[in-house]
This record gives sequence, structure tokens and C-alpha cells, in this order.
Amino acid sequence: MLVYLICYIVSFILAWQHIYVLSGLVLLGAALWLYIKDYMRTGNLIHLRGLFCLFFVGGQGISCFKLSRLQTDWALMTWISLFLAVVFFWTVFEILTRLFDGWSEKDMQSVYRFFSSGESPLQAKRLLISMSVITAVSLLAFLFEAWRLGFVPMFSYGVPHAYSEFHISGVHYFTVSCVLVPSLSVVYSVMTARRGRGLTRDRGFWLAVVLDVVALSIPLLCVSRFQLILAAGMAVFTYISMTGSFSLIHAGILIVLLIPAYLILTVLRSHSVEYLNGIFEMKNSHMPIFITQPYIYIANNYDNFNCLVEQLGRHSFGLKGLFPLWALTGLKFLFPSLVNFPLYVTKEELTTVTLFYDAYYDFGVFGMIFFGALLGAACYGLVRFRKKLTCPAGHIIYAQIAMYMILSFFTTWFSNPTTWFYLILSGLVYLYVDA
Repeated sequence: MLVYLICYIVSFILAWQHIYVLSGLVLLGAALWLYIKDYMRTGNLIHLRGLFCLFFVGGQGISCFKLSRLQTDWALMTWISLFLAVVFFWTVFEILTRLFDGWSEKDMQSVYRFFSSGESPLQAKRLLISMSVITAVSLLAFLFEAWRLGFVPMFSYGVPHAYSEFHISGVHYFTVSCVLVPSLSVVYSVMTARRGRGLTRDRGFWLAVVLDVVALSIPLLCVSRFQLILAAGMAVFTYISMTGSFSLIHAGILIVLLIPAYLILTVLRSHSVEYLNGIFEMKNSHMPIFITQPYIYIANNYDNFNCLVEQLGRHSFGLKGLFPLWALTGLKFLFPSLVNFPLYVTKEELTTVTLFYDAYYDFGVFGMIFFGALLGAACYGLVRFRKKLTCPAGHIIYAQIAMYMILSFFTTWFSNPTTWFYLILSGLVYLYVDA
């Protein structure tokens, strides 16, 4: 943490002097250092604190490059708030680790060996049933939305916002629940492989393949790049959580498959290069789109946070962060004022924000401290939960949170009702499989 503190001060000074690229590189170095330290101590590739530090601090470093005209110098309170969020997350996690003797590399190896004796054929059967039910419900919900709304986003070329309009309140949660199926399929495959049953001879394996195809078809039909990435990422993290490794060959194959799918979905969403470049306003107009698009989706989120800091008139005192409660209970329809808060962003089309946007919206810098500490404690608790796991389905919960830590630069995950719907559904599957 001392290294991070020094790097942060240096980065701040460099940014204040408008030496943007070097400022960002210093923070990127700090992010790598924090991740490597956690990995070396635990042997865990998807250590939750390491992932958070790597991607949240690293994302801030990328944003410091200031490659877009939309980006401006941040307010001092922005720098202080982002720093405190990381410090309290890291510190609370560290305190709990030292108090309760958390992870060590020896602990990790015991987790990976557990399933040779901890699984049962009944658990595998219940996993298949869970996958089948989720896929069926998701498909039916998708078909209902398509029928009710009268269109399918993939076949609505020329409508840039087709996916955002493909939404029936309450039903869409079930439509997108398909993202959990590939992770459950990974759990089933690893379980059967470890019991010595060849995958090619297992009829359940082929059922899982069919369910995966159907589940992944739904994000494609919805032209949802995010849902596709979430499904693939959670499946990878589930595999790593169960086995402790992920080969470079498999990583390469996944990238080769995802990049074309991402580009195709971008085209199907009618997002042309000219359209995107017009929104991103890059200082270098000749920069290729495959660089500018991921850059702006990472970098501009921190500038949106800065807009909030500079423009917010009054705090929402918990109402913003409790949006999942208002949404899932339907109270938002009865009392619209509960969710009627303006969004402070650099540009109307760029609405993604960081994980801590609502925390600052609610309570300012104190919200950053509280939410950072709470998230650090929750992540440590999940680490402890994984250490004592009695059901392999629990790995999808860990994988889901790991994915949110990686995408901590992207949005306010825990103020999103879909996040809690996924967690509740994952918990129900865990209880069913473990019963």
C-alpha cells in the first residue's frame, strides 16, 4: 500500500503539470504491483482484492492519459475520493485477513483438491436441472419480449438503440438470466471430468452444450455485447476458481471467438466508425476504432465521476444506492421520486460510470469511505466462504463477484437490480444443488 500511496501522489503531481501519459503510466504500474503482491501471496489468479486494484486503479491510470477532448483535469476532490475508496477497500480486506488468517497458497491447493471427494452424482444431476430450467425460462422470457415489443434487436438494423428499447420491466431480468448457464456448464464439466467420466461419453455433457448454445444465442439476438462478455468471463472465472489455472491456449481461443462476435454485434447495433468517432472526440482522429472504443469505455467513466463531483448540488442520502430495492419491489412505479435523479456525464451517449458513482452521489467522500470498506469486507467474506465451500455451485457466485471487480471501472454494479437478481438466482441454485 505504501507503493500505491507514493505512486498516487506522483501521478497526481504529474497530472497537475499536464504530463498526462506519464501520470497514467505511474498508476498502471501501481495497479500491477498491487495485483502481483496478492497473487504471489495467495497463488490465486482471481484474488478479489488483486482484481479490484488491477482494474480500478489501472482504469484510472488509463483515464489519466487524456486522449479524448471530452476529458478535463479532475477536481482535487475527485482524486481524494478515488484514493480513499481504494485505500479503505484494501485496508479492511488486509485487517480481516490478518485477524482471521485468510488465504495462503496452501489454502488454495486444498480448495482445488476438495472436489475429488466433495461431489456427488446427485449434485451433477441437479446442476443439469438448474441449467435446463434457467435456459427454458430465459428463452420463454425472450420470446415473450420479442412478441410483445414486436421486434428482435438483431434483425432491427439501422436502429442504434434497439437493445435498450428491448426491455419489458420485470421480464427482462429473466431474459438475461441465461448468462449464468455457461458458468453452471463449466461446474458440471469439471465435476464429471474429475469423477473419471469422459466428457465425450457423458450424455449430460452434450445436453450442457445444447443449453450453452441456446443461452449464448440470446445475448446475440439481443445484440448485447455486455451480456455476451459477462457470460464468457464468468465461465472462465468459474473454471479458474475450480481448477486454479487457465491455459494460454484456451485464453487465445476465447479471444479469437469473442472479438469477431463483439465486432459483429457492434455492426448489428448500427454503430458505425463515423458514429462512434463522433461521440468519442479523440484528440488523434486517426486512431483506430478498436483502440478508441475500449479506451473511452474505460477512461470516460472516471471523467463522468468527476462531472458528478463538480456538478452535484445535493446528495441523495442512500436513495440512489438503494435503487435495486425500489426496482425489484416495484416501488419505483408508485413513488417515481425515489429514482428521479439526474445523471452527470460528459456526454449524453456515454452513460457508463465507475463502481463508486452512487456511493459519492449518496454521501460524498464519506460514501466512498463507507462503500470501499464495506466492499472490502464483503470480498473477504466471500474468500472465506469459498475456503469452506461444500457445494461446487458456489463457484459461480465467486466468479460473478470477480467479474464485477474486473469491471469495477464500468458501472455501479451493486446499485443495479440485475446484479442482485443474478446473485439471488445463483444463491437459489447453490441451495438446491447442495440440498
